[in-house]
Amino acid sequence: MRIKTTITMKSPKASQIAEKVAFSLSPDNLSGMHTEVSEGLAMISFSTQKITTLIATVDDLLMNARIAEEVLEKVDK
Repeated sequence: MRIKTTITMKSPKASQIAEKVAFSLSPDNLSGMHTEVSEGLAMISFSTQKITTLIATVDDLLMNARIAEEVLEKVDK
């Protein structure tokens, strides 16, 4: 059984933050991961066979997204 998920990032502060965060995370994308970006919105989709892999991947993505967003906010000031 494959488990599919999509993480959606929206940024009310700046329309480009979500896009920049998604692009900064994309080098770490595994095969089967797909990043879609539109204005103020970024979606990362992927699937896995194990729920533990899904949880670990989501945790890693969210932690790295938070760090990337914090860096971008400091740089853009």
